[in-house]
Amino acid sequence: MASVAIYLNFQGNAEEAINHYKKVFGTEFSNPLVRFKDAPSNPAAPPLPEADQNKVAHVALPIPGGVQIMAADMLESMGQKLIAGNNFTIYLSPDTTEEADKLYSGLSEGGTDGIAPHDEFWGYWGSCKDRFGISWMFNILKQTW
Repeated sequence: MASVAIYLNFQGNAEEAINHYKKVFGTEFSNPLVRFKDAPSNPAAPPLPEADQNKVAHVALPIPGGVQIMAADMLESMGQKLIAGNNFTIYLSPDTTEEADKLYSGLSEGGTDGIAPHDEFWGYWGSCKDRFGISWMFNILKQTW
């Protein structure tokens, strides 16, 4: 079933933040918290520094209204830097790859930083920043995180 979530980025304190939100909303994570060390290594990428291994790669927390807050740490070792304005993304999980492609096509038109939806180890994923500066992520999971 299609869904929408708000994806939050943090500069190293995602776990602290999401645990705070968990306490505030009185809910439990939708799936176990995933750390960067849990993801398969990419032989084309440099190894992840030890200090980043336990950072949050993904976590999801339901909040009232059928919405989820999702979160991850941005890693300076991967060239990521949190700047006010890039610390959130609207996360769309359509029902089909065709729908993801259509949404990407419309939202990326005139925008920047587009990565067309494609297969990844966790599912069908892509992202873009629209012409109004809003970040969007498209994701259809193969498995539950």
